[in-house]
Amino acid sequence: MKRASLGLILLLGGCAVGPDFHQPAAPKQQAYTPEPITPMAAPEGLAGGTQQVHDGAPAQDWWRLFGSEQLDALITRALAANSDLAAARAALDQARESWRAQRGVLFPSVDAGAGSSRNKSSQYLSAVPGDNSYTYSLQTAQVTVGYTLDLFGANRRGVEQAHAQFDAQRFQTEGARISLINTVAATAFQEASLRGQIAAQQRMIAIQSETLEILHRQQAQGQAAGADVLAQEALLAQSRAALPPLQRALAQSRDLLAYLTGGSAGDGPVAGIDLDQVTLPRDLPLSLPSALVRQRPDVRAAEANLHAASAGVGVAIANRLPQLTLSASAGGQSGGWSNLLSVANSFWSVGSGITQPIFAGGSLLHKQRAAQAAYRQADAQYRSAVLGAFQNVADVLQALQSDAAALDAAVQAQRSAEASLIIAQRQYQQGQIAFATMLAAEQTLRQAEQALVQAQTARLTDTAALFEALGGGWSS
Repeated sequence: MKRASLGLILLLGGCAVGPDFHQPAAPKQQAYTPEPITPMAAPEGLAGGTQQVHDGAPAQDWWRLFGSEQLDALITRALAANSDLAAARAALDQARESWRAQRGVLFPSVDAGAGSSRNKSSQYLSAVPGDNSYTYSLQTAQVTVGYTLDLFGANRRGVEQAHAQFDAQRFQTEGARISLINTVAATAFQEASLRGQIAAQQRMIAIQSETLEILHRQQAQGQAAGADVLAQEALLAQSRAALPPLQRALAQSRDLLAYLTGGSAGDGPVAGIDLDQVTLPRDLPLSLPSALVRQRPDVRAAEANLHAASAGVGVAIANRLPQLTLSASAGGQSGGWSNLLSVANSFWSVGSGITQPIFAGGSLLHKQRAAQAAYRQADAQYRSAVLGAFQNVADVLQALQSDAAALDAAVQAQRSAEASLIIAQRQYQQGQIAFATMLAAEQTLRQAEQALVQAQTARLTDTAALFEALGGGWSS
């Protein structure tokens, strides 16, 4: 009796053919760069001091570490109004409902129907029993139940595949959200940087214009050569030519900010941020590679795609095996609705059937091979996603160390240029140097200020990029 019960359970439950998916093993890699990451200094008072990395994952609201309410407002607006993120969320809803719809194959199907017809039979046929008439009405109502026994797991693998596809879309949606946050931050930093660069360039043009006027006066008095005037005119023209590209880049950054926050350029410029009010986060998290693969949505999406491909192999194999179907129906049939459900007019049927594919032109075999190839492809894509994640983190870490050195050099250059200008102004007041020499010192300072803004922006942008590279504070 026990053996019969066990056999029935196995018959009804069946087995799921194809590979059972197992989460890929954590990588053995322990570091991202050949050399340990050392503390990255930043001048005090400029952007928060020395940065250093420590073990851990980013906070979910990591962008607040920059201490800018203006940046917080931009990101909040983008998360609420960005059209691309809204599309990703709608795709997630679609994937969720598709998975839930796929689960229906695990349950019996039940259908109810009713129909009415007016009929006339041939006189060579028997008259309708009951009233000896060849013309009659027929009313039918019935309930039909059907169920395909999932002997080899085709349905369960199909549900497994749909759920994995939903997971992949969930991770992709989260990746889109994190990417949006970083893009908004980087664009806001760039927009503020361009405003600063334009202001420095305009001051430089003003200085060079003033220098040219002095040279024109000196030339009229025979104190300056024509070659000097031409050289200054060329320098001024170069400075003026450098301004339009900066203005174009600023306009494009503002357009992008409008787009990212759900608006358009025609709505007017989006309020930017002030770099002087941005704080460089001192402590930077750095997850171990074994933890990174669980934190990065793109890696998790690749893993989910691998899972879906694994289940697809099971579906393809099961489709080549026998299918056992059970069916039953019951109802009533009568010439009128009033006695349709009487015992005399009731009918029922119970049946079963088994189908074994014999020949389909090789299509089922090749579909199985295609599914297996898709699995190998997904496996390679997963490994590529993992390696790409490691490279991404390594690149950003290297960039941050380079940014720290560049920012330190830019600060030193700006301070030296500022001190040089103070000396030049004192010397000019004492009549020791010409006015043009003092203006040259001021021009050097404006160039140093422009380079400093660029160095600040690069470090802020790469700091934000590190948070994204480490998964953006997201966890499943």
